[in-house]
Amino acid sequence: MLNITFYIFIGITAIQLFYYLIVFGKFAFSKPDKSSPKKVPVSVIVCAKNEAENLKKYVPLIAEQNYPDFEIVLIDDASSDETLDVLEEFEQQYSNIRLVKVENNEAFWANKKFAVTLGIKAATKDYLLFTDSDCYPSSKEWLSQMSAQFTQTKTIVLGYGAYEKVKRSFLNKIIRFDEMLRATQYMSWAKMGSPYTGEGRNMAYKKEEFFNANGFMSHMHVRSGEDAMFVNQVATGKNTTVCYTPESFTYCPPKKSFGQWFAQKKRQVYLHSQFKTGDKIKIRLFFIAQLLFPLFAAGLLIAGFDWMFIVPVIGFRYLIAWLTIGYSASKLKEKDVIYWFPFIEIFLIFTQLNVYISNMFSKPVLWK
Repeated sequence: MLNITFYIFIGITAIQLFYYLIVFGKFAFSKPDKSSPKKVPVSVIVCAKNEAENLKKYVPLIAEQNYPDFEIVLIDDASSDETLDVLEEFEQQYSNIRLVKVENNEAFWANKKFAVTLGIKAATKDYLLFTDSDCYPSSKEWLSQMSAQFTQTKTIVLGYGAYEKVKRSFLNKIIRFDEMLRATQYMSWAKMGSPYTGEGRNMAYKKEEFFNANGFMSHMHVRSGEDAMFVNQVATGKNTTVCYTPESFTYCPPKKSFGQWFAQKKRQVYLHSQFKTGDKIKIRLFFIAQLLFPLFAAGLLIAGFDWMFIVPVIGFRYLIAWLTIGYSASKLKEKDVIYWFPFIEIFLIFTQLNVYISNMFSKPVLWK
């Protein structure tokens, strides 16, 4: 019986090595993609709901982009604070700002996708670049770097939306590691020719992709995921590429408490459950292998199986995983979190399990 269990353990390890070496390695060990600067007309889309203070800080950073032809479409999604007043002031201050005012609609009440749809329809440029109202670009070349990835065939660009570093905060390291790993996954699969999601804090696509897909109508009933679910619907290996130069990153403040971050994880996992079947399988297979690996390793050792067979497998698996994730973290400028890899990984595995169980009993709040 122990021999069979050991062989299962080897199979679980092989699945993990496939993900780390073959899939994630496609991104982690890749050389920087060469791209030529483009000057395509771009509309930057920012949807805000009760974000007056963040908008005051971050809209000027977007307006200062070093790019010749762009506009900023600011969407007030029926805010109850001073958001609309702030946006109207920006509209007067910057000539390239276009303001969209959204009132609650009985059919689409509190649905962010409805607000974003109105913003996209108001955009006058052919290419759309998205970020959130609590995010800011890492440089004045953000727009240039993201738009440089567009070609005649590549009409969807997946970027990296990072979180700010907080000193002496282990929760911050966990959050940034989790986001770095998530970006590694969706960028790796995109490089494999099988994109399945992206991050709305930093992504771009040609406007015709939106209208060809009839917008968000196929998943309008889900009150969030205008980014993740749209990419899952329309992205293919032919039309999708990634951008991960440091100048192309966006940053936003991370969640300040475990509870806030846990709620965010619940939303992510719920949206994954709405993905195409094949995409759900590749996401869940990785998690299941991650969960079973330490359980089988501990079980075999406790049962008295020869440690000389188990320990080398464990060591080799951690060596490959650490190496792959380390290269990826270096690309995404998150090297400091990799030193805590074994501890953070175990924490994330069982947090994710808790999220799955929690979502079985209570649906997450998707958009406020």
